[in-house]
Amino acid sequence: MLKVVLVHPVLLSIGIILLAFLFKFIISKLAHKKANKEDFESRHFSHSMKHLVNLVMVLLLLLVWGSEIQNFALSIAAFAVAIVLALREFIQSIIGFFYLVTTRPFRVGDWIEIDGDYGEVAKIDWVKTTLIEINMTNYQLSRRTISIPNSKLVVSTITNLNFIKRYVTHTFSIVRDDKYNGFKLYNAFVEKAKHYCVEFKEVAARYNAILERRLDAKITDPEPEIRFSTTALGHFKADITLFCPTEMALDLEHKLTADFLDMWDTLRLDINED
Repeated sequence: MLKVVLVHPVLLSIGIILLAFLFKFIISKLAHKKANKEDFESRHFSHSMKHLVNLVMVLLLLLVWGSEIQNFALSIAAFAVAIVLALREFIQSIIGFFYLVTTRPFRVGDWIEIDGDYGEVAKIDWVKTTLIEINMTNYQLSRRTISIPNSKLVVSTITNLNFIKRYVTHTFSIVRDDKYNGFKLYNAFVEKAKHYCVEFKEVAARYNAILERRLDAKITDPEPEIRFSTTALGHFKADITLFCPTEMALDLEHKLTADFLDMWDTLRLDINED
């Protein structure tokens, strides 16, 4: 019988509790029998002994259930770790949302670039940020949407491109493989570019000044920049940079490309006639 009690923690625990109550009952009886002039000291001794019995009982119960308590604690810890791992992305996204709310690197409607993805911010929620993709070759919104987890925004570089919604620094190149001296066309081509830009020159200059104040840095001059050079294969190359309204960028590129090709054809004809 004793072996059965010692093997089963529940029976052993019941036995410990019963013994504790028995000891406390005996202590109470002894205290009442000794009640006399020193009644206060008797009650004090009785309470002290009862507290001691309670302490011993708790220690014995912890000793009996120690391994089970340890296993239970390990199970709870393992369960907590599993929950954290399963919800890691979600938790990181929630943290990313609070990061966006506190730092406000962009707002709904802004144009941004994240790890090579360009788009207009359409929606920001607890888990993700939704972009409408922007085709940076023509600065038009495509029909694709990009969903970026907020957790990615915490560790990624975010570039706010909101300033190019109105004006953009548009760069393009024209390459010709004919063996002609295209530098003769430089002055005339520069005048063509200035002629196309004259209608928005003053507004571009003001917008350029606003951007420089906001960014606290010197940026591209609003005047058109044209550079003639050659490629690694020896072909003639013209690099054109315009600070112009975003909606006019492609139209200006087409016009200047057409003008340059006409001037190049004229140069070729003149050379062939000579």
